[in-house]
Amino acid sequence: MAIPQYVRWFKEIRLEDVPMVGGKNASLGELHAACASEGVRVPNGFALTAASYRDALAQAGAVPKLHALLDSLDQTDIALLSERAATAREIVYEATSGAELRQQIITAYRQLEAECGPGCAVAVRSSATAEDLPNASFAGQHDTYLNIRGDEALVEACRRCFASLFTDRAIVYRVNNGFDHFKVALSVGVMKMIRSDLGASGVMFTLDTESGFRDAVFITGVYGLGETIVQGHSDPDEFYVHKPTFKKGFRAVLRRSLGKKQMRMIYADAGTGETTHEFPITEADAARFCLNDTEVLKLAEYAIDVEDHYSEHAGHPMPMDIEWAKDGEDGNLYIVQARPETVISQRSIDSFTTYSLSGTGPILATGRAVGEKIVTGKVRVIADPSELASFQPGEVLVADTTTPDWEPVMKTAAAVVTNRGGRTCHAAIVARELGIAAVVGAGDVTRTLQTGTLVTVSCGEGDVGHVYEGSVAFETAQVPLTGIEHPKTAIMVNLGNPDIAFRSSMLPNDGVGLARMEFIISEHIGVHPMALAKPETVKDSATRAAIAKLVSHYAQPSDFFVERLAEGVGTIAAAFYPKQVIVRLSDFKTNEYASLLGGSEFEPHEDNPMLGFRGASRYAHPAYAAGFALECAALRRVREVMGLTNLCIMVPFCRRVVEGQGVIDAMAAQGLKRGENGLEIYVMCEIPNNVIQIDAFAALFDGFSIGSNDLTQLTLGVDRDSEIVAFDFDESDPGMLEMFRLAVTGAKRNGRHVGICGEAPANDPAIARFLVELGIDSISVNPSSLVRTMTVVRETEAKR
Repeated sequence: MAIPQYVRWFKEIRLEDVPMVGGKNASLGELHAACASEGVRVPNGFALTAASYRDALAQAGAVPKLHALLDSLDQTDIALLSERAATAREIVYEATSGAELRQQIITAYRQLEAECGPGCAVAVRSSATAEDLPNASFAGQHDTYLNIRGDEALVEACRRCFASLFTDRAIVYRVNNGFDHFKVALSVGVMKMIRSDLGASGVMFTLDTESGFRDAVFITGVYGLGETIVQGHSDPDEFYVHKPTFKKGFRAVLRRSLGKKQMRMIYADAGTGETTHEFPITEADAARFCLNDTEVLKLAEYAIDVEDHYSEHAGHPMPMDIEWAKDGEDGNLYIVQARPETVISQRSIDSFTTYSLSGTGPILATGRAVGEKIVTGKVRVIADPSELASFQPGEVLVADTTTPDWEPVMKTAAAVVTNRGGRTCHAAIVARELGIAAVVGAGDVTRTLQTGTLVTVSCGEGDVGHVYEGSVAFETAQVPLTGIEHPKTAIMVNLGNPDIAFRSSMLPNDGVGLARMEFIISEHIGVHPMALAKPETVKDSATRAAIAKLVSHYAQPSDFFVERLAEGVGTIAAAFYPKQVIVRLSDFKTNEYASLLGGSEFEPHEDNPMLGFRGASRYAHPAYAAGFALECAALRRVREVMGLTNLCIMVPFCRRVVEGQGVIDAMAAQGLKRGENGLEIYVMCEIPNNVIQIDAFAALFDGFSIGSNDLTQLTLGVDRDSEIVAFDFDESDPGMLEMFRLAVTGAKRNGRHVGICGEAPANDPAIARFLVELGIDSISVNPSSLVRTMTVVRETEAKR
């Protein structure tokens, strides 16, 4: 009788072998055999087949014993579940002690030693498969053993891994998901260990994990072993790379966010009885990224290659969830796991609900937002798992971190808030799967938030999540994503916050008619451009110290401004690529500029900043020319380095034709020459002189965007910030309608694009109808007004 062969090397395994070795090992085999030829580094290893598990149980007569333990088990009886699960694991552990299985494990390990060196360390991971549903995912339910060396330690780890099929959480998971315990088997993967404890590791996705945006690679990373990310012990660094421009040959990191990376997990020394241990990282390590840009781009290349391979194999797009590791000894990057992403990519694309705050309140905590919901509930602080029994459905779960054992309680929570963790930690992953709001990495919330306190958890404001005190008013709207007929008139989006760009791009739209630079400067930079262009002129010592801290990891202070602004603008341009994105140059007033760090030293005091030193008048002026050069450098980086040539630049508040010419000349001197590399330069039509001299302005600029707020203010002589005369601020006044008519017909007479980026068409359908009848080219509104405006415009067009 032939002896069954229980070992399969990765090079022998393909995706079709899921029934034999489970999903994880089948994917490792596919990666090693197919993607490695495309340059993707994958460590070698082997799998113990599911048949080895089944045969071991059959030969030991273990199946009837397991039936007796599990068939009548009430999983809600926590004490009984724990007791019987432990007994089940012991039965499987004993059953897998057979001599033949043991010998095959050792023989395979010796082959791996011959390739990788004597006593090479390996990782031992589970790979479950179900008879009825061979592609079912059992992610996170079974045990992993790291840094295993030597024959005896490896055999022991494999037996413990087999036994982990009956952890408490795995039993509950199978019951909740309708899996028969006895139709699920475990394959064990044994892979050469990458010394990421001396380097770095993490997880990456070939889509954005919050919005589902498909055109980005999202990479997270920490120092040491990546388990600290999943366990939520470390807030990771985050990086985005734009796939379409990467495939065109542009090599640039789209966006990066520095994580706290609180803990580093490394391999424990021999003889300690442990395989790993954690220790806090230094302040210096926390202050720098765990990957440089070259490494981020290499990982993005790997991710794109893996996604393309799996998509081709499946015959349809296949977003991927990929684990990576950087070996601290050889410096190379490796892929150690890849699986199809099964949560975000499976969301319904027919419609989605938008959430927006309509009220405000004191902010109690801030962290990384997971999901897009806003909810209100009472806090329940859980300091220890033993306190989970006190949790009531609908409460806000507040904890240091969460583990898989907490999932039954998390299912009933209104929201989750944790001290630690990034957007790929356990709390974030489960919250995303359950569709509940979560704010992770929020600091010391287990101490600062009190049980019973009413709070509003907001994940509807972009990447940053907030916990507000009390019940803060918010609004929801159901937005359809399919079946909407686009009108002939382009309906575009007004946007300033890069954090919501990916989500907003999935709404029906024709691009971005107004990307406001001010939000990026105030929220993501916070420093006056001149204070970074000429830091030596800053007199206040406290201000100099604050700026020095912000720019400490940059070659020069101005690089901080250029990189941050390019990332913000680039994120918006990438989100809507290849549709047109019109970014407006900075249009702060002097009082707003003065509020930035260092700003008071560069800004004059004006009694009426609304009509003062703003917009085009600043850009070539000696008082701001150096700051304007930084704005231009950032926009050049977006177009030339990132490859986002869909970016169009718009000049605001341009009072006179000669002023417009000066700005165009100043931009050309900074490498932004109109017409070069397809660059279009628009001008805001928001001053009566823009309308009166529209023929002259049309000779300088490629298009116009009507700014109805300022144009109404200056046409009617009404201060739009004054409450006492607010009744006179009327965009539908006959004089204003005539201004709109002259602007649209004047632009079209000169063959120039003309749109409107004020909210007038969204607030007043009559104005939208009037503009459409004039033949305006585009109407740009806030995301929440898109569908409503499209409907009005489409109905108007049908009557023309």
